[in-house]
Amino acid sequence: MLTEPLTGEPRKQAGQSQALLRADGRAAEWMISTDLVPYPDALEAMKARASAIAAGEAGELVWLLEHPPLYTRGTSAISGDLLAPNRFPVYEAGRGGEFTYHGPGQRVVYAMLDLRERGRDVRAYVQTLEAWLIDTLAQFNVFAETRQGRIGVWVPDSSRLGGESKIAAIGVRISRWVSFHGVALNVSPELDHFSGIVPCGISDRGVTSLEALGHIVSLAEVDSVLKASFERHFGPVAPSAGRSLP
Repeated sequence: MLTEPLTGEPRKQAGQSQALLRADGRAAEWMISTDLVPYPDALEAMKARASAIAAGEAGELVWLLEHPPLYTRGTSAISGDLLAPNRFPVYEAGRGGEFTYHGPGQRVVYAMLDLRERGRDVRAYVQTLEAWLIDTLAQFNVFAETRQGRIGVWVPDSSRLGGESKIAAIGVRISRWVSFHGVALNVSPELDHFSGIVPCGISDRGVTSLEALGHIVSLAEVDSVLKASFERHFGPVAPSAGRSLP
């Protein structure tokens, strides 16, 4: 299913080159968790790994996982945007942004990258995350863009107010020039679960997924494309050796 370009003010077109490579070419570890990971466990593991990277005691890690259904609150969240506080557990994320939903069918990717080796430019980092997602979606013939003033990745959706919907969210935190948190790409989540919040504080746009756009693909297929695209934008990765975090 090939979608048409969005109207409005795109910040970056699909396919535009954006890379943030390590000068030394060192590979990041690529790890996939097959079981649902409780959010508190993931948060503590990310913090520990980011701290170890900053101290020179561990290498970079890209961690792909799913969470059980839950909401997270970013540092800019407004309490009124939590519409159903008793529907799912709500966790303080400590990342930038507002309320988000995570759950099965959504590919969450936590990127613990050493930005000291990648130019020390937070804006460039976020834009490269966006380019990575846009490139990934393009491999499934989905045209996606970023929008001025709105972090994340958007696709046309004539069924929604505003004519577009969000298909991927981005929320990051940087500590001692090491990133953690990351991105969430909607593959086949239960979209009704987003109705318990105002996603990312935006009430006049929708939320969609690859499945809702007519693309029935497995997480394994998405992971393969994410990996190839990550290497184009961030450089090489190496399979996890099976070590436990951090």
